[in-house]
Amino acid sequence: MISPLLTDLYQLTMAFGYWKLRIHEREAVFHLIFRNQPFKGHYSVAAGLQTVVEFLEHWHFSESDLAYLRGLNAPNGNPLFTPDFLDYLATLRFSCDIDAIPEGTLVFPQEPLLRVRGPLLQCQLMESTLLNIINFQTLIATKASRVCEAAMGDSVLEFGLRRAQGPDGALSASRAAYIGGVTATSNVLAGKQFGIPVSGTHAHSWVTVFSDEKTAFSAYASVMPDNCVLLVDTYSTIQGVKNAIAIGKALHEKGHKLLGIRLDSGDMATLSQTARKLLDEAGLIETKIIASNNLDEESIKQLKKDGAAISVWGVGTHLVAAFDTPALDGVYKLSALRDEHGQWEYKIKLSEQMLKVSNPGIHQVRRFMQDGVPLRDVIYDVDHGMSSDAPHVDLLQPVFRQGQRVMLPESIHAMRERTLREVNLFKKSPHEKKYPVELESQLSQIKQNVIGDVLKKNKSEFS
Repeated sequence: MISPLLTDLYQLTMAFGYWKLRIHEREAVFHLIFRNQPFKGHYSVAAGLQTVVEFLEHWHFSESDLAYLRGLNAPNGNPLFTPDFLDYLATLRFSCDIDAIPEGTLVFPQEPLLRVRGPLLQCQLMESTLLNIINFQTLIATKASRVCEAAMGDSVLEFGLRRAQGPDGALSASRAAYIGGVTATSNVLAGKQFGIPVSGTHAHSWVTVFSDEKTAFSAYASVMPDNCVLLVDTYSTIQGVKNAIAIGKALHEKGHKLLGIRLDSGDMATLSQTARKLLDEAGLIETKIIASNNLDEESIKQLKKDGAAISVWGVGTHLVAAFDTPALDGVYKLSALRDEHGQWEYKIKLSEQMLKVSNPGIHQVRRFMQDGVPLRDVIYDVDHGMSSDAPHVDLLQPVFRQGQRVMLPESIHAMRERTLREVNLFKKSPHEKKYPVELESQLSQIKQNVIGDVLKKNKSEFS
């Protein structure tokens, strides 16, 4: 379980301020969005919602959490928080409404992945944790989808545990990568925790334990006759392939199969072509060639172009560390707040950078379709509605109502299938390379009005 203390300190100081000023129970609406597509790509894959659900279902400040907060002091040595505020936190329970886009859905910049509605203090305390979960898992699911697309239907194995950003980074990455489309993970705890298929062979150390490579292969085949994949590049790759072939023939005579060989270094295209020829000549046509060695979508595309005879791709560091785009620029912005009379006040964040100007209101995302193929997305305000007879689906779905979960459970396998299905659908879209996301006309006008009001009240020089 994740503690509410997995947050930035300013979330707690703001919460204290709201409570002290007695505005903490005012109803607020926040949206979690991201501003740019990662990896210079054309889509992202929503992920992390189930982790958010588990966090919020157990959300409360424990006695040890409160004891820690009691010990925090301001620079002058006085307690940072008053005892009565900490007593309030002790009894606080999550009571917000949350709507979210299901995991495995393709999403685009400026669209809310989550809408959080409830008491201002609670909504504020969620910010850092929700961003931490959604930003990372959406990023990794997106990277995984790109890698799987490059593999063009071949199996992709996630091998990133040893290079991941700590234990939780490894688990979250394995989960998100599977949603993004990988076939299996090497991470056994992720397999247990999330129900992801696990896969793996032996390391170079297994080979070097024994007197020679062939003896090592024979020993491994004897203990894993039904799960035998041999790593062939410890000494000489081609000789390793020949040794693996000898073991493969011996397995066949005993009613088993050599499932695969793994290449982990060298000229992968040429080595795989030679290995395939040797395997086929030996009658081991079903034995697969697995490649690893710092692969990503670009190197896989190049190997495919070069005619590599590889059918399974092991991808680690570049996947779980999102090597070329290490963070999703997700943000969490207040867009509406009830005033003292109970009326909605729409809120906005302005900037000289238009990309950073937020959208006011209470949002929903409508995806318009034609023959099941996505055409465009429109962000609209739920209180003003949107009329259209065109086929569509509203993406934000109820997850919590007044703190109670209303979303039905969904398997991680269904999330992965949604990703694969949506990627195939978007390939048919006439806007595949630049998918349009628009503000509905009423919401666009509301935004302009709010900007005008804010500029007038703050006498700003924003243009």
